[in-house]
Amino acid sequence: MALVELTDRERMVLEAVIQTYVATAQPAGSRQLARRFNFGVSPATIRNTMSDLEEKGYLFHPHTSAGRVPTDVAYRVYVDSILPAHTFSGAERDRLAIQISSGGSAVENILRRAAQSLGVITQELGVALGPRFDASLLDRIELVRLASDRLLVVLSVQGGGVRTIYVDARGQIADESIAEVSRLLNERLSGLTLREVRNSLSQRLRDTTVGAAELINIFVEEGEHIFDEALDSANDVMLGAASVLAEQPEFASADSMRRLVALTETRHYLAEVLRKRSESSGVSITIGNEHDDPALENFTLVTAQYHVGTLNGVIGVIGPTRMLYDKVISLVTHTSQLVTDLLD
Repeated sequence: MALVELTDRERMVLEAVIQTYVATAQPAGSRQLARRFNFGVSPATIRNTMSDLEEKGYLFHPHTSAGRVPTDVAYRVYVDSILPAHTFSGAERDRLAIQISSGGSAVENILRRAAQSLGVITQELGVALGPRFDASLLDRIELVRLASDRLLVVLSVQGGGVRTIYVDARGQIADESIAEVSRLLNERLSGLTLREVRNSLSQRLRDTTVGAAELINIFVEEGEHIFDEALDSANDVMLGAASVLAEQPEFASADSMRRLVALTETRHYLAEVLRKRSESSGVSITIGNEHDDPALENFTLVTAQYHVGTLNGVIGVIGPTRMLYDKVISLVTHTSQLVTDLLD
């Protein structure tokens, strides 16, 4: 819908309704606002202003006798033109930095800790999307025996990312063959992007004369499938604890909880949604029905881009549209910069 210009009083009342509803999760009434905010006008005047805001599409009645609740359009106006500046303490900054930086420097570890920490501090569901692995440069390949006829292929990319793939052989594999094929794979594939490896693996290995022909043939014949697994975008999505979000009143019903669980279980879908945002600099905020998919119409998604060399991804939170936008936006922005600094 087209946004309707607001008067100064309407803007003040709208901000008060949003702040009250975010704090209490209960519809805001005119008497409540008159007591809580020093508007200098009567509850009747506030009630009339709220009626005007409802007519313009910024507030609605959840039921006949209730106060008003902000619409998605109201949150958009609030975020774009009313939102007060938010600062958080040095102690909060230090705690966030310590939590994200402790526990190893691999990309996945940093992003997982960032999503978890951001979720706890904001009381929303922290989310992170790793940089596109198909554009990552392969640093080395390791073949690790799991059984006589099964291997674990460990792909390490520049910047600290790791992917693992299981490969089944057609019989027992000698240790000498594993060592020989490992050397050959590193010799011919290191320095290529994983996309290049996937698309040209068969050609790069066809003329080999090593003794481990059977193991080489597995990579020649099944290389594309093997690397499809490695490049599966669902592997790039890291989530915080959904239990934090589940404690919010919006998820008290069984139906709303099912929607939340379904969202966390569709990693491919989340990867697609987040990947579209990874090319946008700054903070991206999508509120309720602004999402293209009805599955997200009850959620707000706040993300910010981080960088790993020439690659990038996003870090942020998913929560109900009733959200402490000033705090969340500040923390997401700060966390994205922390992640960039750590990965650099």
